[in-house]
Amino acid sequence: MLKNYFKIAIAVLKRRKFFTFISLFGISFTLTILMVLTAFIDKVVNDKYPDKKRDRLLYVNGIELRGPHDKNGTALSFYFFSHYASTIKGMEKISISSRFNGTNTYVNNKKIALNYKYTNDAFWDVLDFDFIEGKPYSKQQVDNGELVTVISEDIKKAYFGDVLSVVGKYIEADNVKYRVSGVVKNVPITLYMIYSDIYLPYTVSKTDDKSKSYMGRYTGILLAASKSDVPKLQDEFEQMVKRLPMPSKNYDQIFCHADNFITGYVRTGNEESSGVTIALTAIAVFVLLVMLLPTLNLVNINITRIMERSSEIGVRKAFGASSKTLVYQFIVENLILTFLGGAIGIVLSWIIIQVINSANLIDNLVLSLNITVLFFAMLTCIVFGLLSGVYPAWRMSRLNVVNALKQQ
Repeated sequence: MLKNYFKIAIAVLKRRKFFTFISLFGISFTLTILMVLTAFIDKVVNDKYPDKKRDRLLYVNGIELRGPHDKNGTALSFYFFSHYASTIKGMEKISISSRFNGTNTYVNNKKIALNYKYTNDAFWDVLDFDFIEGKPYSKQQVDNGELVTVISEDIKKAYFGDVLSVVGKYIEADNVKYRVSGVVKNVPITLYMIYSDIYLPYTVSKTDDKSKSYMGRYTGILLAASKSDVPKLQDEFEQMVKRLPMPSKNYDQIFCHADNFITGYVRTGNEESSGVTIALTAIAVFVLLVMLLPTLNLVNINITRIMERSSEIGVRKAFGASSKTLVYQFIVENLILTFLGGAIGIVLSWIIIQVINSANLIDNLVLSLNITVLFFAMLTCIVFGLLSGVYPAWRMSRLNVVNALKQQ
């Protein structure tokens, strides 16, 4: 039966090639956009490098101070983490790192733009970087304020060229020379709490990080002893925040959270606005808008096709075909059309993803078509096919036999 439906569907597609082109273009273009978006989200959510212990981690990336007349939301100070957060008993270690900043360096009269961030030594224990060569700087080197650095593989190639090893060599950044301690695999810029081109000990920062203010330029990642300890650690952090003394009479509320990866990634910094809700709403609205116009277009084309096939439908009804059988046939035909467009969309998505990766439009972000992306592509094809096929099929099932045969 399905074989016959497939043959009929191909014959119908060949009948009006322009309509077929419009239908396949709308389906494939829509699917391509959704697949690239899915590949991006999948990369951000599921790629656990270098925070491979993500199920044991809690992310702290901001603090909000509120009062009758003032409201401030920003990153935190090093003092907040070292003096308050580090006292939490249920925590194994805490990574402290600044937000990345940009600067320029020069080699052989060539300008190289790079980003740098300052970290404590536990940064390398909480996170699991893949070291291509060398090792991270130690606690002693941090405490001594040694001018050492860990660099990314891209910066190694850009600054030193194709050399076997750069450990022990010096790289200049912001008019300071740092000795390379290690080279790590690139981190995508989308992991904004972790990403950088070069990593430096916080003790070599030119900015005074000894301020006792809660607000600053640092973020933190807390490591729980086990996955089961995460809720307890999260609660202990919330209790610690409640005990914080108010920094001034201008404020009467302090909001700061230790979140899982997704919640922390999309947190807005506004206590009244859920980042997760905003992110999900934005994605849903985008998907709806992307799918709505092609779906309506395909519905109109399908109705036109039905009107052209009214005589065929009338004959089949006259010979005993039920409305249910005709509806089933048309939906299957529409799904076949949708999956043909989906196959084209997959090829287009692969091409576009290769272009994005080769152009390095987003630093160190390498997208791919994996099982998750293909699964959502398949699901989208089914939804798209059903949405655009049910109403035309229902219209077809209501055609009057006599009127349909008169058009033969």
